[in-house]
Amino acid sequence: MIELLKAQGLEGVSHGFAGRRGGVSTGLYAGLNVGLGSDDDRSAILRNRDLARDAVLPGATLVTVRQVHSPDVVTVTAGIAEEDRPAADALVTDRPGLVLGILTADCVPVLFADEQAGVVGAAHAGWKGALAGVTDGTIAAMEALGADRARIACAIGPCIGRASYEVTEAFAVPFEAEDADNARFFSAGRAGHCQFDIAAYVATRLARAGIGRIALLDEDTYSQPDRFFSYRRSCHQAEPGYGRQMSMIALAG
Repeated sequence: MIELLKAQGLEGVSHGFAGRRGGVSTGLYAGLNVGLGSDDDRSAILRNRDLARDAVLPGATLVTVRQVHSPDVVTVTAGIAEEDRPAADALVTDRPGLVLGILTADCVPVLFADEQAGVVGAAHAGWKGALAGVTDGTIAAMEALGADRARIACAIGPCIGRASYEVTEAFAVPFEAEDADNARFFSAGRAGHCQFDIAAYVATRLARAGIGRIALLDEDTYSQPDRFFSYRRSCHQAEPGYGRQMSMIALAG
């Protein structure tokens, strides 16, 4: 049985944040691993992707991109073959029947919807993409389709939490250079290090962009191995690979 988390503010839109529960993968990738870049059995990955898609909008067309930690956004008007997936980290559409999917394993998944305009979006915000403005780019791409940022509702899904995200003090420098107020997202840690609240940073970027409705699920991927895949946890445990979970949003036909 797939665990599909829903967000306040997006109740009228087909959406969900899938974790690792359910699915057909086994062993290291046990559960609902949807990562095409993993070494998991390919048939299991494809089956898991179908299961995740059908949990949001049965029979729809799942669209994903080749995520590269960029601020780049793709406007989707039809399905995209796996081998033709563009390098980007966000998708937007105004076409019913397309499930926009973003894969994560600690990074921040963000879902967007302007129900009145019939425009939705999904973004993968790792620290590089978040700092470079992937969420700002998603909002702009939605506006190009007729959305209004004053109406857009956003939801931030499961991602690595502050308590689990240790970074060096040098890591914080570009964030504080962007805005001195960003120092509040970094709390004291062990010598030479600090703890980064990336979800709060992304939420603040959205608020600064004029988004008034922002829901945070506050689910830490690192500390819940039974519910979520985590890149950092797999590294700390010296595992040879890691799975990915998918966050999805769609316009029903």
